[in-house]
Amino acid sequence: QVQLVESGGGLVQAGGSLRLSCAASGSIFSINAVGWYRQVPGKQRELVATLTTGGNTNVANSVKGRFTISRDGAKNTVYLQMNSLKPEDTAVYYCYADLYAPPLRSWGQGTQVNVSS
Repeated sequence: QVQLVESGGGLVQAGGSLRLSCAASGSIFSINAVGWYRQVPGKQRELVATLTTGGNTNVANSVKGRFTISRDGAKNTVYLQMNSLKPEDTAVYYCYADLYAPPLRSWGQGTQVNVSS
């Protein structure tokens, strides 16, 4: 099992920046990929960014050029750097980790991001 704890959310004005952190603990050796989703009440959860253990990254078109996913292996932490934030980026952001064995997905508790216009 892997435990994930997010932090870094908050309130920011449009055009500002935030950095979300996701600290992993437990069976981190079994992690295959990590990433971030976001969800607005009443809407489907949206995949924002992914990062594989091989270092491949992918971000959604809606945040491309503004958001960057990265990791610090020494700290077992994944980051989501969010720049040029827009009001439509307001959501609860969840990090996840996909495990090799057993093949399952662990989720963090979520962190709220509010972007004011």
